Amino acid sequence: MNGNFRLGSLFGIPFYLNASWFLVLLLVTWSYGNGLASQFPALTGVAPWALGLGAAVLLFGSVLAHELGHSLVAMQQGIEVKSITLFLFGGLASLEEESKTPLEAFAVAIAGPAVSIALWGLLNFAGLALPISGPIAAVIGLLATVNLYLALFNMIPGLPLDGGNVLKAAVWKFTGNRYRGIRVAARAGQVVAYVAMISGVVTISFWNLLIGWFLLQNAGRALQSSKVQEALSKYTVADVVAEGHLVIGRNDSLRQLANQAIPFQGKVKEFLVTDEQGQLVGLVDLEQLKTVPTSQWPQVPVQEILSPTAELPKVVQDSQSLLDIVTLFDQEKMQVLAVVKESGALVGLLEKAAVRRHLQQGIAPA
Repeated sequence: MNGNFRLGSLFGIPFYLNASWFLVLLLVTWSYGNGLASQFPALTGVAPWALGLGAAVLLFGSVLAHELGHSLVAMQQGIEVKSITLFLFGGLASLEEESKTPLEAFAVAIAGPAVSIALWGLLNFAGLALPISGPIAAVIGLLATVNLYLALFNMIPGLPLDGGNVLKAAVWKFTGNRYRGIRVAARAGQVVAYVAMISGVVTISFWNLLIGWFLLQNAGRALQSSKVQEALSKYTVADVVAEGHLVIGRNDSLRQLANQAIPFQGKVKEFLVTDEQGQLVGLVDLEQLKTVPTSQWPQVPVQEILSPTAELPKVVQDSQSLLDIVTLFDQEKMQVLAVVKESGALVGLLEKAAVRRHLQQGIAPA
C-alpha cells in the first residue's frame, strides 16, 4: 500500500497507518497539549504535551475501535476484511465484498457508530464513577465527547459515511434494488460534500473544504462504481466469451493450431485443448510448435505437444453473472478464465481484456 505502514494484525486483519496519520497526530498533540497547559497551569515542562500525545493516541484508538466494529460484523457474515487503515480523515475498513442482504448491510454500517456510542457511555460512566480529577478527567471527557461526535458525524446520511450505508440499505430494502440504494446514498453524499465545502468557504475553514472534497470524491466513485456494477449484473459470461475462442481439439493437427493462432500472433502464448466430448484436458504452449518441423505439422496432432505440467486456468460457467466474474478476476489476480457450459463442455477462454473492451463499448450507463 503506497504511503501506508503496516503495524501488525488485529483479529487477523492487517492494520496500517497512512503517512497522513502522523501529521494529524502531531497537530492533535500540539493543540490539546496547549489546551491542557492553559487549563492546568500546574502542569509544567513536557507534561501537557505528553498528555496531549496520550490523548491523541487514544483518539485514534477510538477510531480504530469504530472500524473494528464494522470489520467484526462483516467477518461474522463471511466477508473477508482486507485491511484497516488509519489516515488523515479517520479510518477505513477495506472489505473484500458487500453484504448479501439489506439487513446484513445495515448491520455492518451501524456497527461502527454503535461502538462509538458504547465508548461514549463507558467513558462518561468512568468519569463519574472513578475518583479522578484534573488533567486525567479532562482527557477522559475529551475522549467521551469525540466518540459521540464520531458516531453522530458518521451517521450523516450520505456515502461514504456510515449513515450513507444505512441509507443505501434502507433504499435497497424498500426497492429491492441494491444499485438504486447506492445511487441514492451517493447522491446524498455529494449534497453533504457540497454543503461542507460551501460552509468552508463561508467560514474560511480549510478543514471543512478538505472534508467536503474528500466526501465528494468518494461519493462520485461510489456512484460510478454502482453504474458499472449494475450494467455488468445484466450480462452473463456467455454474452462476452467467443465460442471456440483460443480452443483446439487434441486430435487436430499442428497445422490447424498454427492457422488458428495466426490472428493472435505475439498476443497469445497458449491455447486450451479439448477431448472428443469437448471437455478441457490441458494447455498447449505455442512455443512448442517450434520443436516440430513445419513439414510435419499436418500429420502431428496437438496431443503430442500438450504441456503436461501446465496449470489450467480456473473454470467458470457461461451462465455466471459478468459482475461475479469481474470480482473473481480482481480477487484472484487472474487475466484469463476457462468457460464451460453446464454440461462441462468447453466454450472458450475469457480474457480480462475482453471484459474491459465490452465495457468500453458502452454497456455501462452514462
